[in-house]
Amino acid sequence: MGTAADDVCVVMVPLPAQGHLNQLLQLSCLISSYGLPVHYVGSAIHNNQARVRANGLDPKKLATVHFHDLPLPDFDCPSPNPNASVRFPAHLQPAFDASKLLRHPIAAVLRDLAAKARRVVIIHDSLMALVVQDVESISNAESYAFNCLSVFSLLSFLSNGLGNQIAIEEEEMPRENLTEGCMTESFAMFIEAHKEYQKLRGGDIHNTNRLIEGQFIDLFEKDGYVEKMKQWFIGPILPGMIISSKEQNPCLAWLDKQPQNSVLFVSFGTMTSMSDEEVRELAMGLELSKHRFLWVLRDADKGNIFSGKSRRIELPEGFEERVKGVGLVVRDWAPQPEILSHRATGGFMSHCGWNSCMESITLGVPMAAWPMHSDQPMNSFLVARILKTGLIVREWGKRGEVVKSWAIENVVRRLMGSEEGDEIRKKAQELGETIRKSAQEGGVSRMELDSFIAHITR
Repeated sequence: MGTAADDVCVVMVPLPAQGHLNQLLQLSCLISSYGLPVHYVGSAIHNNQARVRANGLDPKKLATVHFHDLPLPDFDCPSPNPNASVRFPAHLQPAFDASKLLRHPIAAVLRDLAAKARRVVIIHDSLMALVVQDVESISNAESYAFNCLSVFSLLSFLSNGLGNQIAIEEEEMPRENLTEGCMTESFAMFIEAHKEYQKLRGGDIHNTNRLIEGQFIDLFEKDGYVEKMKQWFIGPILPGMIISSKEQNPCLAWLDKQPQNSVLFVSFGTMTSMSDEEVRELAMGLELSKHRFLWVLRDADKGNIFSGKSRRIELPEGFEERVKGVGLVVRDWAPQPEILSHRATGGFMSHCGWNSCMESITLGVPMAAWPMHSDQPMNSFLVARILKTGLIVREWGKRGEVVKSWAIENVVRRLMGSEEGDEIRKKAQELGETIRKSAQEGGVSRMELDSFIAHITR
């Protein structure tokens, strides 16, 4: 028998949404650095999306990942609705539903690999359990769910369902229900459809860290929220060295000219569409704050990012002229880890998707938290109220109201130009350093990853 690396292969099965594609691609590079062959399996469209947006990853490591580009029947690809009352990206539902059709092509890939390897290890997004259910019929295959959420969010969803309250010792509980109005009914049904197949997994991997969420991880492990399954908390999965792309992005060249910690990075991820009114108020708030900013202004991704044009979002007349030299508006894809790790970046106004939170926490950047949907209300509470490395722009209970320019100006000034902001920044930088160390040789997060690798190569 050969070495473990010869006879164990790892298969990644992501959910086709940017934050999920990206986390599993980062994990692919991490696992492949242990000398294990890694296969990244998905539709040709979404694999391509993952590749063209591989931010900050080492091209050499990326080259070791084997992509399996599977055909997917055409699916509806509507534009996002910036005026929807629930902000969840309902326009992506056809792409999520279409992903269920990958079940048989993925099973064929698994059987093919299983014929050659001693063991096939499937790491699937927890919302792709239904798609990998055939793992059960392959004797030398085993599967693990990868959770793209914070444990605090998981507990919030679970305890909401179980009718319990999470006990937070020194913190008051959020006064509002953070899980209310955070997703559509059809997405809740999509989650439900995976439930029975999640029982087939052999354990869970989490993109979080005991030093960030220790109290919630303890609760999660001891209160019977998970059947006695193995759990590994291996975050951050961000590469230790953020590699800047060769053809340097113009926004990085602009950041090079700015003073240290002076720029507020503004980005609401790939699954949020803002209404024209919200964009206007945000533009005015940024301008009034008189602080430097780099604003990525894009509409939410469509189910197929390569199809058709996206809406061009209008800014107030003359805005870009007036803020010249102080602010930069970017309308293309922007390399977020490189921006967050830049010395000029001193704050991050974000929707608080978990990917963005983990990048911000790891790179030591404080946040102006503005949750829109999904797990974001929980994440923003975790960052601002529990870790105290951020400020809340808008409370979740007021999600139906448009945030006014004066409120935005106020938060930007507090975060970027006050003693309170300096304190928060210092706390964020200290936490970031601790978290980065935890991912190095001998650190708590690295030891959990080592333990997972030892387990799958046993």
